[in-house]
Amino acid sequence: MKRTILYFLLLLILGFSGCKAGSDTSKEVEKEAKTPVQVTHISKGTVKDELTLFGTTMYMKRNAVTAPIPAYITEVTIKLGDRVEEGQILYVLQSKESRALGNDISTLDSSLNNFGIIRVKASASGIISTLDKQQSGEYVLEGAQLCTIAESSDLIFQVNVPYEYTSLAIPEHTCIIVLPDTSSHQAIFTRALTTMNVQAQTQTILAKTTQNLFLPENMIVKVKVQKGDSEEKQLLPRKAIASDEMLQEFWIMKLINDSTAIKQTVVLGNKDSDWVEILSPEFDENDRIISEGSFGLPDTARVSINHYL
Repeated sequence: MKRTILYFLLLLILGFSGCKAGSDTSKEVEKEAKTPVQVTHISKGTVKDELTLFGTTMYMKRNAVTAPIPAYITEVTIKLGDRVEEGQILYVLQSKESRALGNDISTLDSSLNNFGIIRVKASASGIISTLDKQQSGEYVLEGAQLCTIAESSDLIFQVNVPYEYTSLAIPEHTCIIVLPDTSSHQAIFTRALTTMNVQAQTQTILAKTTQNLFLPENMIVKVKVQKGDSEEKQLLPRKAIASDEMLQEFWIMKLINDSTAIKQTVVLGNKDSDWVEILSPEFDENDRIISEGSFGLPDTARVSINHYL
């Protein structure tokens, strides 16, 4: 009888110990099941989504500088590629009669000191794109071309635009011209040409800067066009967004209380290296969204909040 009682007491003791151990184990499992996360809130703003195109410089208007009379060139004040201003002296010419008389005429009448001397001036500001006559002493006929000025006010950029993006480069739309020296200049699209590049399948659309620039022709430049609009949208840090392997479905983990997060599918807009636009659904500014630690969480997950961003 005593053995039976002792055996029964031993079983009770073992049972209580097992229950206590099982309770501790379940608490440890519950504690381990809470994934530590960092939490953030929805922000407002825009993410720039730029399309980078390429273009080349070209001068639409050129002024031919010609000799007004048959004369000898006595001085050339310019070189090829020089920038000139309207009214600047480019050439000094001397007529045949003046050259034949030499200094004798000035001794007869001092008022005829500059008789037969012609100063040819620039009719517009620009760049000397051709220098047809550059030697002093050369004889030129009336109307002979001396040089050509590419007018700086008519500098345009030929932008090569893939046809699917031509809606972004319609007249009056703005763009940013980035020169090889990394300087940026605002420009406006003016008109589209009617032909396509057969190999590249791009359409040439002309753009013009809002300021006069002195640039060489055929310079290759970058042209940046804004794809999105300027309306403020919902923003989340990029690391708060999860996706499937095919990048076809995107979601975030939203907290419904202090320890439970649920999966919420979202539609994305523009994005950069740090931020993503959320087009839908609409979130409240007080909604708590996991910014770090959501990787691999199930649809409904137990979490513990470590930090707010």
